[in-house]
Amino acid sequence: MRYHPGVVVSLDKLRPGTRATIAAIHGDCSALQRLLEMGLLEGTPIEYLRVALLGDPIEGRLGDALVTLRRREAACVEVTPCP
Repeated sequence: MRYHPGVVVSLDKLRPGTRATIAAIHGDCSALQRLLEMGLLEGTPIEYLRVALLGDPIEGRLGDALVTLRRREAACVEVTPCP
């Protein structure tokens, strides 16, 4: 799937292997706090690596760290895919 420049989608909608930049994070206080503590900050590059066999959770790379997110958490992270 090709993404148009400037398009913002949620992290759970990306395909494995896609690189993106975090544009915004939203959600309730506890989920938002957890995402921020994991290093998901606006402007941070992230790479969607893989998804579990049943579709949940997903794994991504933030710099040198691997993060695992539930699909509902990934839906709270809006990203701009890199061309």
